[in-house]
This record gives sequence, C-alpha cells and structure tokens, in this order.
Amino acid sequence: MFAVLPLRLSLRGLCLSLGLLCASSPAWAIDLPARFRSEAYALTLSQFVGGLDHPWGMAFLPDGRLLVTERAGRLRLVGSDGRVSAPLAGLPPIMASGQGGLLDVAIDPQFRSTRWIYLSYAEPRGQGRNGTSVLRAKLDETGLSEPKVIFRQQPAVASQLHFGSRLAFAPDGTLFVTTGDRYSERDQAQSLDNHLGKVIRIRADGSVPPDNPFLKQAGARPEIWSYGHRNLQGAAVHPLSGQLWTHEHGAKGGDEVNLTQAGVNYGWPVITWGVDYSGAPIGEGSRKAGMAQPLHYWVPSIAPSGMAFYQGQPFAQWQGSLLVGALRGQMLVRLALDGTKIKQEERLLQGLGQRIRDVRVGPDGLIYLLTDEGDGSILRLSPQP
Repeated sequence: MFAVLPLRLSLRGLCLSLGLLCASSPAWAIDLPARFRSEAYALTLSQFVGGLDHPWGMAFLPDGRLLVTERAGRLRLVGSDGRVSAPLAGLPPIMASGQGGLLDVAIDPQFRSTRWIYLSYAEPRGQGRNGTSVLRAKLDETGLSEPKVIFRQQPAVASQLHFGSRLAFAPDGTLFVTTGDRYSERDQAQSLDNHLGKVIRIRADGSVPPDNPFLKQAGARPEIWSYGHRNLQGAAVHPLSGQLWTHEHGAKGGDEVNLTQAGVNYGWPVITWGVDYSGAPIGEGSRKAGMAQPLHYWVPSIAPSGMAFYQGQPFAQWQGSLLVGALRGQMLVRLALDGTKIKQEERLLQGLGQRIRDVRVGPDGLIYLLTDEGDGSILRLSPQP
C-alpha cells in the first residue's frame, strides 16, 4: 500500500499510526516514486518498505513473503503488503561493527518441507577475533529454532573488514559461501590452509561434498571451492547452466565478475586490475599464468554488492541478464550475456543517490533492491505502463 507514496510525505507519522515499522524519510536525491529510462524500458522505482537499519540481504519465501537482514543483528519478515515484523528471536551472538554484522540470508531449496533458512554473519570468537560463520535454523512466525552453525571461517582474525558472505545454493543442493580476505590478511587468499579469500562449498548440514576439488590435498581445507579472492559480496547460480558466478571488490579499481569454477585460482593479491588505495601497485600486474582472468572488471571501482540473474516476464527483454548493485557507484548495473561472455553493460538508476546493497527478482518478476542506509529501504523496480 506504500509502494507509490512520495517520500516527502510524513511516512513516519503515517506508519506509526498504523502500527508499522517505519522511520523518518531518508535524504533521497530524488522523490519516489520516480521515473527512469533504460534502453528497452521506461522504469518506475517505488518504495516497498522503509525504515530499515542498513539492510544487507534478502530472500523470498515460497509464499511470497520476504526475509531481510539488518546489519545491526536483526532479521525481519516482510509481508506481501509491505508490513514488517518485529525482529525475529533466536539469532546467535553477532559482532555488529565496521563491515561486520548480520549479513546474507538464503532459503533451503526444500523449504516447504524443511523450514530451514541459512544466515551468514560476523561471529565473535573471543579475544577481539571474529570470522564469517553460517547458521542453519528452522523458521517459524516469531523466530528461529534448532540453530546449528554449519560453517566457521578459519582462522578467526581481529578485523572489522572484508567478511564477504553471500550464500547461494547449487542445483545439487550444495551451498556456496563466499568469504573475504579480512583485509589485513590478504596474502592468505593464495594459501589453501585457511578460509580467507575463498569460495566455500558445503552440504546443507555443513558436511563436505565428496567431489570438492581439494578434498584429498594434504594441508588444504576440504571446504574450499576456489581461491585467490578479495572480498566477494555477490554470488548467483545461473538458472540454466547451474554454474556459480561471483563478483568481488577490488582495491582502488579492479572490481571483478567471475565464472567461479572448482579448484581455480583467481589471482588476488598476485594479480589485479586495480591498485592500492595509496596508488601503489599490488602484486605482479594484471595477468599471470595459472591464474584466471575475470569475465568483466571495473576501473574505477563501483563497489558491487548483491547479484541476481533475471528471469521473468515484466522485463522480458532482460531475460538472462545479470543484475548487480553498486555501493560506491550508487546504481543498478545490467550485464547482458552471450553464454559466458558479457557483451554489454547498461548503467541504470543513476541519480538515485543511494548505495544498492542487494538485488533480488521477486515472484512477480519485478526487481527488488536494498539501500544500504541507516534509514534503508526495499525498493521495487517495474516497467512503466
């Protein structure tokens, strides 16, 4: 009911009078609903939910409701009418500081029968150390039950940066988990004896699949799928091929999109298309034998976050496109594909003035975006009638 309210109205007063979660209107660069254009469509961007505290991840349930995480350590359930629940009970201890907090959320492929959901988060480990962890728990109307931590990034590090932390299920039911290099430990992304700067592949109960690439290699962590990554904040499985695609932050330039395959070294920090924040070079250049090249990269950085393949009817001309949110770039990027080649980049919603943290395609075929703000929103993008 609030999808088309102009944001200059007193949303907070209206929401409170109806008993809904809502905060004061954010300092938008433009009013919503707003009109934008793409090459194929006139676009309408509207607010679906407001008043969220740095929302980080979202996932649609089979009944059309939406789970959304807030980095401060709250999980909320959003109805199809935009009503937001109180924080759900049963979450584990979470380190909500710096880039850490409650991060991504994923739904079990057999959710109707299992009720399992999966949460990634920055877990405090004692003595100022922490790491990316993944919790599996059953969802009910008020909270979580039967919690189990199914993955803990090792080693724990005293850092508030680079947790990575996207979750994506493969067609075979295995779960991909992306991790960051924790910034201060970037050289460890090249070592197989730890989980820093890696893509992890586990079963839904946390056990290791028997066909993981380093399972039988002495000294290697058996959960590792790929390595040589910096800070992966986007992961999506291609709906036709079942292949995992990821993107990761570069330093100053060098954000990457990768087709992320078993056992492959993606080069960080030995090779990169970016430079250090000081302007100094990193590693040995942009190419090296035995290290994979990205399918696409950005210089300067857009700080990509969240990613989804588009499938649906409302945007039929975008079928199969890869949709990427941008934090620094404050936009939505559409990458048109030809197989595994990126043939076109289209930059959308420029001028919005908001950091796009996550991207999802809803059951209605419309595109839902999270804005990473203290008064964050779920936005809904639709083709203009």
